[in-house]
Amino acid sequence: MMWSYYGSKSKVVKLYPEPSHDKIIEPFAGSARYSLEHWQNDIVLCDKNPTIISVWRYLQNCNKRDLQSLPVLQHGERLSDYNLSQEERNYLGFVVSEGVSTPRNTVTKRAAPKVSHKIQRTIDILDKIKHWTLVCGDYTEIKNERATWFVDPPYQNGGEHYPFGNKLDYDKLSAWVKTRNGQVIVCENNQADWLPFVLLKGHWGGRKHSTELLYLHSDE
Repeated sequence: MMWSYYGSKSKVVKLYPEPSHDKIIEPFAGSARYSLEHWQNDIVLCDKNPTIISVWRYLQNCNKRDLQSLPVLQHGERLSDYNLSQEERNYLGFVVSEGVSTPRNTVTKRAAPKVSHKIQRTIDILDKIKHWTLVCGDYTEIKNERATWFVDPPYQNGGEHYPFGNKLDYDKLSAWVKTRNGQVIVCENNQADWLPFVLLKGHWGGRKHSTELLYLHSDE
């Protein structure tokens, strides 16, 4: 894992169907684990949260030396004590904690031993994401292209932890999902009812047990 994000699919990403199209569109990008699994494809990441897109743009534009020059952070240290750009602060804010939806300022005890490893993992993917397209905007603004749509929204039960999660209209999202061209993969968990989901897998999510659900549709 290169940076930790609430709701990341790092533990279950290999269980999802392979993309059937060369283009993959993630309307709720987050840490984009599905796209990283299939990074060679034509990838479009969209997220309404400007902080998320700023992290991806920072990683797309930086190099190995940029990341290696970041401070070696220890438990209890604060990012605000270092002379960092806002983009560096956003990236490290996810690295210094575990499973959070917004960047943190203080290095947690649990995350501290993993900081160097996460930065190295990030270095390993830098060349893989140079061709990706990054869009800061709402999912409704994305052109309806024939593609593999990997839709991982804030969950109906738990999505309130995201900055924009409690404003999501799931009836509207359901109607939008059903009109996508191509292959559609939708993620959810625990008691979601806005689509006819089926069980994907139960797993330990880092803080609690989580049941992952799946909706799969193709117009082909």
